[in-house]
Amino acid sequence: MRRLLILVAMLLLVLFASVSCQGYGKPAPAPAPSPAPTAAGSSVTISNFAFSPASITVPAGTKVTWTNKDSPTHTVSAKDGTFDSGNLSTGATFSYTFSQKGTFEYGCKLHPSMSGKVIVE
Repeated sequence: MRRLLILVAMLLLVLFASVSCQGYGKPAPAPAPSPAPTAAGSSVTISNFAFSPASITVPAGTKVTWTNKDSPTHTVSAKDGTFDSGNLSTGATFSYTFSQKGTFEYGCKLHPSMSGKVIVE
């Protein structure tokens, strides 16, 4: 009887090992490549009298959206006059689509110490 129990236990171990090792030795599937930047969009937060992130890089055709999460009113105003949000109260958003390559510096007209940059590639 003891031999039979040992034999059954060994058979179960072999069976378990063969089931758990299925696929062993096969190469793991390659990880999915990181998606390339798209023109879907990007966002900037206005908080604590700062743009965050202060500098972003996006592909041409990207819509960037700024959201004012600060208590005071702010603006998003390009230094070259390309875009201007006007006054943004708390919770307000402003979006601009960057269709041309270049570096676009901007700031808040109401708080000159605030500045940011969008780099369009």
